Amino acid sequence: MENKLTNVIFVRHAQSIYGENDRIRPLTEEGLEDRKIVLETIKNRTIDAFICSPYKRSIDTIKLAADYFGHEIETDERLRERKAGSFEEGLLEKRWKDFSFAEEGGENLNSVQKRNMEALEEILKKYEGKTIVVGTHGTALSTIMNFYNKDFGVKDFLRIVNWMPFIVEMIFEGNKLTDISELSYVDKNS
Repeated sequence: MENKLTNVIFVRHAQSIYGENDRIRPLTEEGLEDRKIVLETIKNRTIDAFICSPYKRSIDTIKLAADYFGHEIETDERLRERKAGSFEEGLLEKRWKDFSFAEEGGENLNSVQKRNMEALEEILKKYEGKTIVVGTHGTALSTIMNFYNKDFGVKDFLRIVNWMPFIVEMIFEGNKLTDISELSYVDKNS
């Protein structure tokens, strides 16, 4: 029997306000406005579920769309952002060169990728043949993209780092990625 195609639409959160508690950072006024792009991008589709990082900025980014479709947002702790430590110059490149490296107080990219891939594998199994929206973060999404394309590295991460929101669709047959496309983004660096 042929596997059904499963569409996973990843939504990296809109612009947020930086603060001490990473879990509760709200969206900026621009971010609240930009989340309308998520709804515009997906409103002509059938969406079967919304799953999200438990972080406020990610939930708030997809909430407008979830409400439109009449779905609750299910959260999964494994989809959270990387625990950041130091922001010293050069550490970003070092992390991307060696996925097992983490600065003091930080989380390495191996760990981020492993927990995000565990969550994605469960999503693919549970929602086979469906279309799912997954609210996520820049580093988390980048490690998923790297899982399927080992050439995805620090330059690719830096290309998208200021895209908030950033919407990417991945199509799977079973747990095999068959296609990936960037649907929409707002460049907050311009």
